[in-house]
Amino acid sequence: MSLYHLARDGDIEGMRELLLESDSPAVRARAAKLLGQTVESTDTESVETLVSASVTDDEEQVRAAAVEGLDEIGSEAVEQLLVKITGSKIREGADWATAKKFANALGSDVPELRMAAASALGQLDEPSAIPKLVETLTDENPNVRVRACAALAQLDHPKAVPAIINRLSDPHGEVRREAAVALASIGTDQALAALLDMLDDSNTSIRRIAAASLGEAGTVEAVQPLTDALNDPSSAVRSAAVFSIIELLSNAPTRQSHQIRETVVSELKGADSATVGPLVSILKDSTQRRQRRNASWFLGRVVDEADPEIVEVLVEALESDDNSTAQFAATSLSEIGGELVEDELLEFVSDTTNDDEARAKAVYVLGQVGGQRSADKIQQLTEDDSKQVRKRAFAAVSKFRGRQ
Repeated sequence: MSLYHLARDGDIEGMRELLLESDSPAVRARAAKLLGQTVESTDTESVETLVSASVTDDEEQVRAAAVEGLDEIGSEAVEQLLVKITGSKIREGADWATAKKFANALGSDVPELRMAAASALGQLDEPSAIPKLVETLTDENPNVRVRACAALAQLDHPKAVPAIINRLSDPHGEVRREAAVALASIGTDQALAALLDMLDDSNTSIRRIAAASLGEAGTVEAVQPLTDALNDPSSAVRSAAVFSIIELLSNAPTRQSHQIRETVVSELKGADSATVGPLVSILKDSTQRRQRRNASWFLGRVVDEADPEIVEVLVEALESDDNSTAQFAATSLSEIGGELVEDELLEFVSDTTNDDEARAKAVYVLGQVGGQRSADKIQQLTEDDSKQVRKRAFAAVSKFRGRQ
């Protein structure tokens, strides 16, 4: 079974097994990251597995990924790695005293210890750690520089911005990406100005990093530059811009969201698959309700003609446990219309194992876009076992009669 399916199914034992036994360093690294995103700090076996991989795996990328996994779990997990390497307890006394111990660990000869110390300092929320983390931005190990950028993002202090800006030209792409995310997170005028300048860079990779990072900025001021990026010649940049716009819109004040929506729709209308694809991915995979709602809403307004994948994901969204997402999916299907939508919905309403409320929404859409086949089916559904479906069916029958 693939790592994706293991993570989706919450198969923690399967992920641990791949981390310990896979012959592929890339698979082991991915397993470490997914394990960190899946388990809680109370899962001592998984934490111990990540700690072990952090210090014993032959590949640096796997050791780095294991530290990242521990960081995802939390400070207690990271501290277990620090104790494993140093042989002594770290967290004693006040936060400033603990921060001092972590800061001292940044000078270790062991890269994994420096990574873990940087991660722990970010979670400790102790401003006294900022100077040492800024120094660590020039560490010889790129993985340590990555963790230092991430820690400074968590500490969210403006005085770190100039040093982070210098990392935007780092020779390692992952460091540049994490530096950009840190700048977006801190969000001062100086930080955002640096990211916006990156959107005009001749290097496609740099523009993509900037577009992807601006979603973390939390300010609607980034919307227009990102909207402009929807016309970038690179599909990767356009895709990153869509993800960021959805992120920004999901966190925008209600009074601003309508204006943002209309601006984005005008730019996305008739967009290619590279631009619309992220909306499909968000609706399929995101766990954040506001992101899925926005993706569900946008799809019906930016697609010129029915596409099988888009129709499929919208029909699936009719069964969302978030009613707003399901409702937006229904209106988007109505906006798209066409024979493909009708075919999918007729199949959906005929399957009585589907959720009754979702089937009722499908009946509503068929009443909007369907032809004679839909009219015949809806007439049958007036005798359906589900009260919700019958109610929608009677309303839809009236609509069909009104058209005649």
